Amino acid sequence: MDIQTLTYIFVGATFTLYIGIAIWAKAGTTDDFYVAGHHVHPLANGMATAADWMSAASFISMAGLISFMGRDGSMYLMGWTGGYVLLALLLAPYLRKFGKFTVPDFVGDRYYSNSARTVAIICALFISFTYVAGQMRGVGIVFSRFLEVDITTGVMIGMSIVFFYAVLGGMKGITYTQVAQYCVLIFAFMVPAIFISILMTGNPVPQFGFGSELADGSGVYLLEKLNGLSTELGFGQYTSGRKSTFDMFCITAALMVGTAGLPHVIVRFFTVPKVRDARLSAGYALVLIAILYTTAPAVASFARLNLFNTVSNAEYSTTPEWFKNWEDIDLIAWRDKNNDGKIQYIAGNAFVGKPVFDSGRGASGERILANENGASANELYIDQDIMVLANPEIAGLPNWVIALVVAGGLAAALSTAAGLLLVISTSVAHDLFKKNAIAEHYR
Repeated sequence: MDIQTLTYIFVGATFTLYIGIAIWAKAGTTDDFYVAGHHVHPLANGMATAADWMSAASFISMAGLISFMGRDGSMYLMGWTGGYVLLALLLAPYLRKFGKFTVPDFVGDRYYSNSARTVAIICALFISFTYVAGQMRGVGIVFSRFLEVDITTGVMIGMSIVFFYAVLGGMKGITYTQVAQYCVLIFAFMVPAIFISILMTGNPVPQFGFGSELADGSGVYLLEKLNGLSTELGFGQYTSGRKSTFDMFCITAALMVGTAGLPHVIVRFFTVPKVRDARLSAGYALVLIAILYTTAPAVASFARLNLFNTVSNAEYSTTPEWFKNWEDIDLIAWRDKNNDGKIQYIAGNAFVGKPVFDSGRGASGERILANENGASANELYIDQDIMVLANPEIAGLPNWVIALVVAGGLAAALSTAAGLLLVISTSVAHDLFKKNAIAEHYR
């Protein structure tokens, strides 16, 4: 069965599951809508929190960043994971102990100030709208590549699904939908990682596989091979960072502090019955998050090595179908600068900024492009966000695995978008209008 048909089946099945859960878990009271009635089991809340935390950034973008940055990309792993630890240890239990519905609610009562509540509302809305835009870009990329739907149409479909189960079920519906989405996204992330680890190293555990010898009998370790190719093409050693230790520390600390305040994750800890359950669900979530976060460096390494082996110095006329598919949606671009018909992939920017695509084809078959960087000999532009989605195609995995990854990417984006949408709605309805109206009444 072809990729597009399988993708429609997988995506359709998961969307049907999400809608079914939302109907089953629809909110019946105000408490259900805002905090799921404080009745969510710690394990279920841990799974929902993990799904909320692991957005399209974690599922799609993080491994792509590490793939291109090498060791320097570890700051995202440490920063985002460390931010969650700060949130779980220093914020979540105390917010639950305070017994309010939302973070602006907590801030307003804690400082006895309606102005402080208003500032918290503005911050929550600004963060949520900014973050949800990133999730929808992930949805748009998935729809445009695998379902051959216009990006705008794909975003509208995704938001319609989220809107349906967020409005119908509130926090209760979103919680149990996110439990299902966690299962989908972690399965979709791990299955291709395990397959590729076996193919490349013979080790079924990706976390160990990317530190193992290659399965080709050469006796060369995977990272050693990757270092050699990276150096040969001018990128520098993959395992040696270009940033100083001080830079890494500062950026990691900034990521930790920033992500500790994500409003859609904080509200998850209001849903459990007791403060002890908030701590317990935070522990569950950390373990569940670690499954993906410890696998991401392996996925990044596999994708980078496969990319070098598949694309570098390859004849464009013989490039695999996946390359031209991503080229058709403007996320890979190649310009034959030396007119030899081969893709010269070396260090340097092939284009000034992002390439501008035009209709027609060049002499070597490449799409006609503008913004070429004449000072660089590199001929290839790759959008980093495609590395996880394209990885199964690059590795030649079965079509059903590719379709599974598509469903996982959508699950990651939609789970976070649902949490953000709830934050936006509660900030406006509960904090801005209801609480401010009460305060004005008693003034």
